[in-house]
Amino acid sequence: MDELGLVLAEAAVKAIGAVGGYAGGVYLRSKASNLLRLAVLVGLPGELMRPWWRMHVNRPFPVAECHRRSQPIHLADGEEAMQRFPQLMAGLPFPFGSLYAPVTCDDDRFGVLVALRPATPGQPVGEADRRRITDAGLRLGADLGELQDTGTPVLWEWEPVVVHAPDAQTPGSAVRPVRIGRFDWDLGSGSLTADEELCAILGIDSPGFTGTIDALAESVVPEDAYQLWAMAREAARHERPVVRRIRLHHLEGPPFLVELAGRPAHHPSGTATCRITGSLIDLGAGMIAGEAGDRLPDGVFALDRACRITYVNRIAEKLIGTNRHDLVGRVLWEAVPWLDSPAYADYYRAALLSHSAVEFQAGRGQDDWFTLTLFPGHQGVTGTVVAAERPDYTPGSVSHPGAGIGTFASPADRASALYRPVALAIALTEAVTARQVSAVVTEELLPAFGGRQLAIYVLHERHLYLAWETGFPAGFLEPFDGVGLDARIPGVETLTTGRPIFFESMDTLAAAYPGLAIDASVGARAFLPLIASGRPVGSCILGFDHPRGFAPEERTVLTALAGLIAQALERAQRYDSESALARGLQDALLPHRLPVIRNVETAGRYLPGTQGMDVGGDWYDVIETDRGLALVIGDVQGHGVSAAAIMGQLRSAVRAFALAGREPDEVMSGTNRLLIDLDPAQFATCCYVRLDPATGAAQAVRAGHPQPLLRRPGGRTEVLDLPGGIVLGVDPEEAYPVSELTLEPGAVLALYTDGLIEEAGTDIDAGIERLRSTLSRVSGITIADTADRLIREARHATDRPDDIALLLTARWTGREAGRTLADPGGS
Repeated sequence: MDELGLVLAEAAVKAIGAVGGYAGGVYLRSKASNLLRLAVLVGLPGELMRPWWRMHVNRPFPVAECHRRSQPIHLADGEEAMQRFPQLMAGLPFPFGSLYAPVTCDDDRFGVLVALRPATPGQPVGEADRRRITDAGLRLGADLGELQDTGTPVLWEWEPVVVHAPDAQTPGSAVRPVRIGRFDWDLGSGSLTADEELCAILGIDSPGFTGTIDALAESVVPEDAYQLWAMAREAARHERPVVRRIRLHHLEGPPFLVELAGRPAHHPSGTATCRITGSLIDLGAGMIAGEAGDRLPDGVFALDRACRITYVNRIAEKLIGTNRHDLVGRVLWEAVPWLDSPAYADYYRAALLSHSAVEFQAGRGQDDWFTLTLFPGHQGVTGTVVAAERPDYTPGSVSHPGAGIGTFASPADRASALYRPVALAIALTEAVTARQVSAVVTEELLPAFGGRQLAIYVLHERHLYLAWETGFPAGFLEPFDGVGLDARIPGVETLTTGRPIFFESMDTLAAAYPGLAIDASVGARAFLPLIASGRPVGSCILGFDHPRGFAPEERTVLTALAGLIAQALERAQRYDSESALARGLQDALLPHRLPVIRNVETAGRYLPGTQGMDVGGDWYDVIETDRGLALVIGDVQGHGVSAAAIMGQLRSAVRAFALAGREPDEVMSGTNRLLIDLDPAQFATCCYVRLDPATGAAQAVRAGHPQPLLRRPGGRTEVLDLPGGIVLGVDPEEAYPVSELTLEPGAVLALYTDGLIEEAGTDIDAGIERLRSTLSRVSGITIADTADRLIREARHATDRPDDIALLLTARWTGREAGRTLADPGGS
C-alpha cells in the first residue's frame, strides 16, 4: 500500500472507531472534476458495495452534498436519511446511522470521510461525535495537504482499498490461546525478529526468515497487512506507549488475534526511534469451537465484516457440500458459488448495515434448497443454514409472465417496465386529495409491478387507519383498521422501522408472523413505509397473485415510489387541514342569516371549488343601513386560508363603511386603499349596490366584477352595462363611478362571482348568456329555489376550479317572503 492509501486508511479506521462505527471509508476526488471515487472502504466487502464506488458530485446523496457544500452531514437513522436523502435509502433501505465530514485543506477540497454506525432512532447525533468526525476530516485534510506539497498527487483513479477495522476490545472476551508467537520491530532500523512459535503459526520457515516486516506481511491477506503499518505510524507519533488489538487473516488458514504494543525507544546510535512488540495468538478455535459447534443440530457458520468465512460446523459443511478447510478464510459467495447471486446481495448488505437478523432461501441446483439466517454483530455475522422444501419460485426472479419487473431480458425491457413508475411519479404531483393519490397508485403502480391488491393506511394519533383498498377479500382488512403502533404486524413494523419488508411468498410471511391472519392468496407481499419530510404518514401494501422475487432494482424503485406516495399523501393531508381551517373561517365570516326587510327578499348561496384547496375568497353580504339596504358581493384572488382571511377583512371594511353612511363610491375607494395597505400583492373584485326598499331606487358601483343580471317582473332578463373601475388592490387613487338603476316590484337582481359563469374551453360571455337564459326561464318558484336552480348545474360538475357566490334580491310590494316568480312574459 502506498503512502496515500496508508494515510487514508489510517484516518478512516480511527474516525470510525471514534464515533462508535462499524464501517465507512473515504471518497477522494479524481481526474474528472465532477466525480468522486471511493478510495478506502473499511468494514464492508468491496464487491458488495460496487454500486457506490463512484459518486457524481451533483447527485442527491450525502457524500456529494457534503463535498459540494464543504459542510458535515449527520444522519442519526434511516428515518432522517429518508427525509433528507430518499435516493440513498432507496438503494440501501436499512436502518443505520451515518456521518460525513468534508476533507479540506485551506480552499482545497479533497473528498469526504464517511462513518457508518448503528441507528439511534429519536436521538440526534451527539455534539461530541459531530466534533469527532469533523476534526477527523480536518486532520485528514491537513495530512493530504502535506502530501500534496511534497509532490504526491491527491487523486484516486483505482478500485477502493478494502480495509478491515481493528476488533473492539471486550474485557474477558479472549479465549486462552493454544499457541503464542512474538515479534519485535525496530522502526528505526527496520529490523524485525520473530520467535519460532510465530513462524510455526504462520507457516514461515524459521531459518529462512529474512527478518523484515515485508516478509511477515506476505503471510497475511493484503487488506490486513496495512494495520501493521498504520500501527507503526501511530506509535511513532506518540510519546507514550500505544496498545492495540487487531486480527490478521492468514493466507491459508483461520484468523489470529494480535496484541500490538508500541513505545518510544532510543537506537544504540542515540537517535530516537520506536519499537513495536507483538503477540500473535492462535486461539485454537478450530479445535474448541469446532467440537462445541459440531454438537448442534443445525448448520452454523461465522463471517467477519468482509464476509470471509471464519468458522463452519460439521452440519453446515455437509449442507453446503464443501470441506470446511476449503471454506474458512474465503469470502462466502466466492467459496459457495450458488450463493453468488445479485438476488442475495441485498440480504448481505441488510445484515452488515442494519445489524438486524435477515432470513432468505437459496438453492443449490433444482432440488437442494436451504433457509439461511444471518445474525449480524459489530464485528461480524453468525449464520445458520437448514434444509428447506423447494419453493414454487426462484428467489430474486419472476416465476410467471407479467408478474412484474423482477428481471429484465434487455435494456429495452427495463425501460418499458419502468415507464409506469415514472408515470406514477408524474401523476402523483397532480393529485391533491388522499382519494386522488390512492386512485393514481391503483391505476399506475399495480399494473407496473403486476400487482393485484393494494391497501393504503394513514397514520393518525399513533394508529393506522385504512384509507383505500382494492383486490382484497371483502372484510379481510377490517381487523387491521385502527391498529396501534405497538401491534406486531408487517404494516406497522415497516412504518416504525422505516424499512420496506418483502415476502416472496405467503409461506415466508406466515413464518415471520406466526398467528397473523393470512388470506387464501398464495402470492407475494410488499410492505412499504410511507415517510415524508421525516414524518411517518402511513403504510402501503402491495399484493401479488403468485409467489415472486423482488430484484434489487425493483426494490429500489418501490422504495423510492413509496417516498413519492408519502409526500403526496402528506400534501393531501395538509390540503385537508388547511381546507378545514379555511372552511371554518368562511363559515364564520359569511352571514348565517340574511336580514328580513319589508318589500325585499334575499337569498345567498356559496359553493366551494373541487380542485386543490376547495375554499376561496368569495363572499356576499346584506347590510341594513340608515340610508338603505347594501347588497355586496366580492371575490378575493386565490384560495385557502390566506384568501379567506383577506375576504373577512374586506367584508368587515365594507360593512363598516356602509354603516358609517358612506356613499357607494366612497365605500369602494376606502376598501381599495385598505386592501393595498393589507397586502400590496393581493387583488379582489367587488360589486356594491345600495337599494331603497320602498322606492326600488338603487346606486351601484363596480370594481372589476362581472356585470349583474336584472330580471324584469315579466321574466325578461338583461345583463346590466354598469361602468366600473379596475380591480381592488392596484391603484390607491382609482375612482369608481356610480350607476343609477331601479328595481320594480317583482324584479330580481342577481349578483354572482365568476365561478358561476366560467367553464373550461368556453368564452365567459357564453357563461353569462347561459346564466341569463336560465334566470329568464324560471317561474313559479321562490327566490330560494331559484338560487338553488342557478347553481345546480355547477354543483354537479366534478372539475370546478373556482368557488361560487350568488346573491339574489327580489323586490315585492309588501312584507311577505316566499313569493314565487311570475311566468316569463307575465306581469
